[in-house]
Parts: sequence; C-alpha cells; structure tokens
Amino acid sequence: MSHEGKTIALVGHCNPDVFAMRMALGRFAPGVEFVAVTDTAGLEASKGAVGFLVNRKLDGNFGTRSGLELIEELPEEERKRAALVSDLADAQAEAEELGAGAGFGKSGMYGDAARACLERMVGE
Repeated sequence: MSHEGKTIALVGHCNPDVFAMRMALGRFAPGVEFVAVTDTAGLEASKGAVGFLVNRKLDGNFGTRSGLELIEELPEEERKRAALVSDLADAQAEAEELGAGAGFGKSGMYGDAARACLERMVGE
C-alpha cells in the first residue's frame, strides 16, 4: 500500500542517521516522505506531518538537547503523533508516559517495533 502525500518528520537526527532511517523505514511505509527537522522553525513547518520520530539526544537547534523535553513541550495532539527513537527502555517508557506512542531504537529500525510505529503513524 502506498502512502503518497504523507510525511513523517525525523526530528533531531544527524545526517547519516536520517539517511539510514529513510532507507530502513521506507520499506514499512512506501510513498511516505521522511523530512529531516533540525530546528524549531523546521518543527513548526512540519506540524502537518502524520508522525514525529524524535531522537532522544537532539542534533540541531531546538532550545533543548533532550528529545523527551521536546516531546513534553509539544501540544497534546502532536504528542500523540510522536514517538521516541532510543534504544533505552526507560527513555521509551518516559516518552509514553508523556503521551507519545511506542517508539523504537535505532538498532531496531528494521524490526517489528519500528514497523508497528510506522503503521500506527500512517494509519494501517
């Protein structure tokens, strides 16, 4: 199934990780555009995205280095469309307590948790 016209924001990831995530996650969501977001202006511009994959340690200019703080600052509706990208179970649990959906770690971006996260974001 193609998901043309849908966008997922890759928030606070370095360029090599953005490339790797586009390759890995594109398999689970054909047609989705994965947009790199590196600052608060880019985050504001991506408000229409179906999902926000937020790095635990932000790379870029967001006023914080913490992906958990960034998730906490999102309006509730956007928080529901967010997921943390981290291999740390306690960070994943904290993100979900803040209202984000279940995320995944970069080491598992080809696995079931990443697939489930993407399917939730694109509405499968």
